Amino acid sequence: MDDDLVELVGHPALSDPVLVMALEGWIDAGASAAGAATALLDTVDTELVATFDTDQLLDHRARRPIMHLVEGHLTELTWPAIELRAGMDEAGRHVLFLVGAEPDHLWGAFAESVRDLALDLDVRMVIGLGAYPAPVPHTREARLALTSPSLELMNAFSGFFKGTVEVPAGIQAVIETEVHEAGIDAVGLWAQVPHYISGMPYPAGSLALVEGLRRVADLQLPVASIAADAASTRIRLDEMVEANPQHVEMVRQLEELADATPIDEEPELVDLDGPLPTGDELAAEFQQFLREQGE
Repeated sequence: MDDDLVELVGHPALSDPVLVMALEGWIDAGASAAGAATALLDTVDTELVATFDTDQLLDHRARRPIMHLVEGHLTELTWPAIELRAGMDEAGRHVLFLVGAEPDHLWGAFAESVRDLALDLDVRMVIGLGAYPAPVPHTREARLALTSPSLELMNAFSGFFKGTVEVPAGIQAVIETEVHEAGIDAVGLWAQVPHYISGMPYPAGSLALVEGLRRVADLQLPVASIAADAASTRIRLDEMVEANPQHVEMVRQLEELADATPIDEEPELVDLDGPLPTGDELAAEFQQFLREQGE
């Protein structure tokens, strides 16, 4: 472990914990991973285990501290952080959360530090959370894709999309590879978010990710608050779509595509009848709709 990067705050007694990663800054359509992490940290009692040196890891010109001003008086600076926190699920199983900003620098050293912490804390599985835009409708449950550096682990799970593609990697993929080579199971869970609203918060994607943690690691984590947000967002999206015949037809065609696609296959983006509204256009309409509703 690189002691220059990590400061251990505590060493709780843990039994076969699962390490869940939700680091901000990479592919997270609909802020699904960030929403899942925020909801879980708000509902699960956690204690700080370790912090990372963000002066070395982050570019503060890209991730600036927040000034707190009261009538011109600078009362506080809140700096971006990277933390490892420990808690328990509803069944008493131990879980660790690696949260905060994705590092800008020293990826190799950071991944090695996380690996060493995982080994020191007897982590049984590491799971990274993310989300990406897909040609799916908001009127269907969000589907999950699965990635892993372990082919054996990939074959152990069904009901997930397992794609073939070359894309730039985030730090979570680097960590997953690092811990896999150290003998720890590692997977990535990815929510598929409707491409036309991927720039807006999408709690249904967060809900799918938390339920995915149950499916791959048997973690029983609270979902009530996320489910309520997902239901509320669904109502607003339905009302917005229903106000525009073009959007109604677009969603109908995406529903047909989703219903005809097996759950472990990726829907193909086909040419829909008529022009397809862009995500920015729909996001602007959604925000206008909320303003008109007084939300």
